[in-house]
Amino acid sequence: MNHRPNSLRISDVAHSMHPYTNMRLHEEKGPMIMTEGNGARVTDSEGKEYIEGLAGLWSVAVGFSETRLADAAYAQLKRLPYYHSFAHKAHEPSIRLAEKLVEMTPEGLNRVFFTNSGSEANDTVVKMAWFLNNGLGRPEKKKFLSRTKAYHGITIASGSLTGLAGNQKDFDLPAIPVTHLTCPHYWRYGEEGESETEFTARLLKELEDTIIAEGPETIAGFIGEPVMGAGGVMTPPEGYWPGVVEICHKYDILVVSDEVINGFGRTGERFGCEKYGFTPDILVTSKQLTSSYMPLAAIVVNDKVYNAIADNTAKLGNFGHGFTGTGHPVACAVGLENLNIIEERDLMGNAKRLEPLFQDGLRAFAEMFQDGLRAFADHPLIGEIRGVGLIAGLEMADKKTGVGLIAGLEMADKKTKQPFGKPGAVAAKVVALAAEEGLICRNVYEVALAAEDGLICRNVYDTVALCPPLIVTEDDVREIHARLGRALDRALDWAKSEGML
Repeated sequence: MNHRPNSLRISDVAHSMHPYTNMRLHEEKGPMIMTEGNGARVTDSEGKEYIEGLAGLWSVAVGFSETRLADAAYAQLKRLPYYHSFAHKAHEPSIRLAEKLVEMTPEGLNRVFFTNSGSEANDTVVKMAWFLNNGLGRPEKKKFLSRTKAYHGITIASGSLTGLAGNQKDFDLPAIPVTHLTCPHYWRYGEEGESETEFTARLLKELEDTIIAEGPETIAGFIGEPVMGAGGVMTPPEGYWPGVVEICHKYDILVVSDEVINGFGRTGERFGCEKYGFTPDILVTSKQLTSSYMPLAAIVVNDKVYNAIADNTAKLGNFGHGFTGTGHPVACAVGLENLNIIEERDLMGNAKRLEPLFQDGLRAFAEMFQDGLRAFADHPLIGEIRGVGLIAGLEMADKKTGVGLIAGLEMADKKTKQPFGKPGAVAAKVVALAAEEGLICRNVYEVALAAEDGLICRNVYDTVALCPPLIVTEDDVREIHARLGRALDRALDWAKSEGML
């Protein structure tokens, strides 16, 4: 059935509930309806084309029109459109994809369990840890350690691991035993006069002190994104991750690397854990696994984890966990072809090659700014620019007052670093203006909560995030910089008109 854009907009407002959306505002504003995708660009129902600067949701590695993925899905749909993997059943796509993932992930990660999403995968990780510890006669070893600003999903367990207030307030989360440690973001959380090395040492001491205080016998795992994504694109300080692994293994605590955003080249290396020099016990991946053409996630575990789980299934006669779509044959066929494309076209290498242009260009870009500004880093709205590979954040701040305006580019005043006015207002303005300029990016922000709200936010922030498809070219990167520059320039005029500067 064909619909005109206006009828689709009316129908959407009348019938659809959108995630991560103010639903009452959506009733007034309506949706931006996307109708086509081609490479790194998408087109809306009005015919306007955009560079997709967030790769959908951090996820479309090979672009929006890869016919090989469509062909792989169609071929599998014709051959075996669905089958499950319960009770000793199997099919070739899931077998081949598991084999490929073991080949691609760090040495020692040898077993794969499939789910439909990263949230389900991290939920499953919690259940696996509980299951194996019960099987080992350690029923008290159930707690998890996470970090503030972490994002690990939105189901009950994964939403509890997440360290963002907006994902927990009024959802009665956390609902599992989890302690959130300091976010490893030196610019924001480093104390006055503290070096990055000292900051790392303080965070590692906090980790070990927390383990001792809680009791190592009660803590099952530590979970973290190598580069934190939805929390604002935060890269870890030097030496942080190897120190975390050393401490956790000292106390027999599993280390879980959440690579849902980081995986398959986003950081310039195959996986974020390889970028930062550590090997986890459990690696979780999704998003770029299929370029989000199909819902799929994978948990890859080492032999220690697998054997403890397998031994307990032998005792109980079953591993009573799984989903109807676990290892769905169509999704696995698409995932396998997607990984083949990433390797054949060296898209992970492309991210590494373009990293200097993408990252340094954000810090040094000069075109389109007014008042004689020479670079993004000198812009009155920008506090910090951070990122690695083909992922970046821009966090905004009034350099005179230290009042934060936009996130992802870090704020300048180390004493306050608070957003200006209502959190997210200026970042949202930049994102809206960027869309007018033909660039899609995303604003992420955090709000301050009182102690009685549970998860306390010591600092609030606003971030504009960029995460383009891995297929982008040098010309695409330069165009992203240009369009973002024009949006920032217009946002500066707006901020002045609103009395913010």
